[in-house]
Amino acid sequence: MKLKKITKPPAPAARRHYDDACATAHALDLVGERWALLVIRELMMGPRRFSDLRANLPGISANVLTQRLEGLEAAGILVRRRLPPPAATQVYELTPWGYESEPIFQALGRWAARSPHHDPTLPFSAVSLMLSLRTMLDPGRAGATEARIGFCIGEETYLARLAGGRIEVRRAPVEEADAVFTGSAPALARAIYAGEPVAALEAEGALEVAGDRRLAERFVSLFPLPPKAEVPPGRAGPETTA
Repeated sequence: MKLKKITKPPAPAARRHYDDACATAHALDLVGERWALLVIRELMMGPRRFSDLRANLPGISANVLTQRLEGLEAAGILVRRRLPPPAATQVYELTPWGYESEPIFQALGRWAARSPHHDPTLPFSAVSLMLSLRTMLDPGRAGATEARIGFCIGEETYLARLAGGRIEVRRAPVEEADAVFTGSAPALARAIYAGEPVAALEAEGALEVAGDRRLAERFVSLFPLPPKAEVPPGRAGPETTA
């Protein structure tokens, strides 16, 4: 369906700026507010409703989400659109320039995955998982493997196409997939990143696999995490604030 753009611009919210000509400083002016990058992350796989964004960012309040959406729209990073009938609902979508930010998430993800203080047991959205596949695929392990892998996560379905040591992932039906995983994003992450056997997760009821099982078990081995960074002994983890 073609999306209808809402042309009324938002009133820009008051923001703090670094007053620094460095482009990195300006990037932080654009997306440095708390939650801003995660809002962009949740839009990286396509348009989302306000309720979708709140559901996948469980720690954000409606007021803060509204402020971040308005700020990102004013900056030209996203737009509001209204789906035509019968949906007739408002969605938020990244602009072409907004989509160009994906390498930022990939670089940050690879770097932060080395943190000894990273807690993989915290909430993990479906979009986070799908983006991580595009970030962490090891081309050497993938080799010449060609496959279509489906994911059913809640009410959403994603299709990954693996070929030539690269992977493409998008929201799509999974009927054409060679193997399909069904489960929550954290359960899938346990198979892909924690190395838990697929069969054990199935026995637990956390995961279901349909189609080519040998391919499914090979697929989850293609995303090795980098080694943890060394930190001075006796150092506590970084403090976090609400």
